[in-house]
Amino acid sequence: MERAGAISLARFMELALYCPKSGYYERANDQIGRNGDFYTNVSSGSLFGEVLAFQFTHWLKNVASNPLHLVEAGAHDGQLASDILDWLKQQRPEVFSRLEYWFIEPSQGRQAWQQARLEQFAGRVHWTQSLQALPKSGIHGVIFSNELLDAFPVHRLVCDRAWRRRIEWGDGLSKDQFVWSPLPRIERDWNAELAQAGFELSPELKAVVPDGFVIEHSPEARTWWQQAAAALRQGKLLTIDYGLSAQQFLSPERSRGTLRGYRHHQMVSDVLANPGEQDLTSHVNFTQLQKAGEDEGLKTDAFLTQAQFLTAIAGTMWSDGNGALSPNRARQFQTLTHPEHLGRSFRVLTQSRIC
Repeated sequence: MERAGAISLARFMELALYCPKSGYYERANDQIGRNGDFYTNVSSGSLFGEVLAFQFTHWLKNVASNPLHLVEAGAHDGQLASDILDWLKQQRPEVFSRLEYWFIEPSQGRQAWQQARLEQFAGRVHWTQSLQALPKSGIHGVIFSNELLDAFPVHRLVCDRAWRRRIEWGDGLSKDQFVWSPLPRIERDWNAELAQAGFELSPELKAVVPDGFVIEHSPEARTWWQQAAAALRQGKLLTIDYGLSAQQFLSPERSRGTLRGYRHHQMVSDVLANPGEQDLTSHVNFTQLQKAGEDEGLKTDAFLTQAQFLTAIAGTMWSDGNGALSPNRARQFQTLTHPEHLGRSFRVLTQSRIC
C-alpha cells in the first residue's frame, strides 16, 4: 500500500471484512453472542425466525408457483434459516413441502458452516454465490436479508458547507499505522450518485450543515438491491438492518458519519485499527434502496421500525394460537422490540412485485 498510495475506504472494508484468508467474517464462527463482539436479532433466540416464518407463509399464499422460494442473503452460520425451516416444518407442512430455500453466499467457509447446521434439511436447501446465479425462471416468494447491508463497503465523502465539493477520503499508511488520507480526484460524478441516493439539501439545511460534513455512500448496496429486485418475479423483497432515511443522514449531529467499529461489545473509535479483528458497520441508506427497487418496478409496501414490524405480526400470530408467550419468549420479544434494545435501532423495508 505504501507503494500504491492510499486506497478507498470501500476497498479497505472489503479486505478487512471479506478477505478469504484474514477477513473478519471469514474467521472462526465466534463473533456473535455473549462471548463475541455483538448481538443480533438471531442471537436473541428462535422467536425472531418463527415470527418471520409466520409472516412469510402469509406472503406466500399470494404466490402462484411451485416450488415456492425463500432466498436468504447474509445467512452467517445458518441459524436463522434453521429457525425458519423448523417452524415451517412443524406448523406449516403444506408450505414446507413446496419450498426451496436458497442461500446467497459467496464465501466457501460460511457455506460450510451453513451446510453443517442445516444437514437435516438436505434436499430442501440450495446455495449459490450470487443473485445472478439463482434459477433463471426467477424467484417466486421472498428474498430477504437480516443485518447484511450495513456491512457493505462504503465510500467516505467529505463535503464543504456550500455542498459544492465532495472529496473522497481513504486509507494510507504512516509509520505502519493506517491513517485517513484524501484520495486523488477521479472522473466520477459524485453529485449525480448522491442525488440518486436521495442526498439532496434544501437551502435551509445547507445553512446549518458544517464544513467537513461526512457522508458514507455505498454504490454496492444499490447495485445489490437492484439485482435482487430484478430476480424477483413475484413476491416480496425485505431487509432488516441498522439504517436511516437519506434526510436523517444529513442531520448536523451526524456530521462525522455513521461508520463504527465493534469489538467485545464495545464501540471502537478507530475504525482503521486492527483490520480483520473488529466488525465494521455503517448505517444503511434506506432511501437509496427504496428508489432502486422502484426503478426496477417494485412497489414499496412499508418502511418501519423493527418494533412496529414485529409487533404487528406477533399480534396476528398469537391470536391464531401459534406459540404461547412463555417467559423466555416474552424476554426474546422484548429484546427484539424494546426501543432500548433492538426495536428502534433496526428498520425494515418491504417491497413487492405482484403478477
